[in-house]
Amino acid sequence: MKVPAFNLSTDEIREELAPIRHPFSIAVCRAKNPFNIGAIIRTAHSFLVREIFLVGTEPWYERAAMGMAKYETIVECPDEDAFLEAVRGRPLIGVERDHARTTLWEAEMPDGLVFLFGSENDGLSDHLLAACSQVLAIPMYGINHSYPVAIAAGMVMCEWARRRDPRGNPSLR
Repeated sequence: MKVPAFNLSTDEIREELAPIRHPFSIAVCRAKNPFNIGAIIRTAHSFLVREIFLVGTEPWYERAAMGMAKYETIVECPDEDAFLEAVRGRPLIGVERDHARTTLWEAEMPDGLVFLFGSENDGLSDHLLAACSQVLAIPMYGINHSYPVAIAAGMVMCEWARRRDPRGNPSLR
């Protein structure tokens, strides 16, 4: 038997979570592997992101989100231009190794930012890269060229939290 979390409706849970959401969002160019989008949504819920932008029209695997999608604000943008219009005026930080100008450890992370992740095959388009105020890379130490997009998204969200949460950042204690 499945028991509803906190014995509240989905809308009541969303209402309770709204004031404690964090001042950043993520955007993902629809990945070719639909499982990754669901996994990213599940991870984004764990960090209580403001919203999740899905760029493109490819399907995603809802079961991979483990039911967390219903608690999240998911903004579906049919293409890159619609996405850029939706985030106009907000800092856009691309996560793209080949075009990075800084690293995850050094990048500025202002309130209201949107982290942007490309698809597994194509990364971020030139159009989206040009719209980014920063492009960062996650340091790598092996011979592999890139992280899986779901892992990269989790690592970036974790770094954001480490910087902002007093439990992860001794300077905030």
